[in-house]
Amino acid sequence: MLNGIQFLIDERGEKTAVQINLKQYGNLWEDFYDILLAQARADEPRETLEEVRRRLMEQGKLDG
Repeated sequence: MLNGIQFLIDERGEKTAVQINLKQYGNLWEDFYDILLAQARADEPRETLEEVRRRLMEQGKLDG
């Protein structure tokens, strides 16, 4: 077993959650969380780079 990682087990003995020491594995957690966010947003509509540029220019956040 890895130091700094603990699994929560249900009454059937199945792993249901994990607890990690963020002091030891904080960078790894950030990577894992980024992957989860990307997967959750996989079906969201996409914008082209030109659409983003146009919107930022309209908002005055980008010079043309």
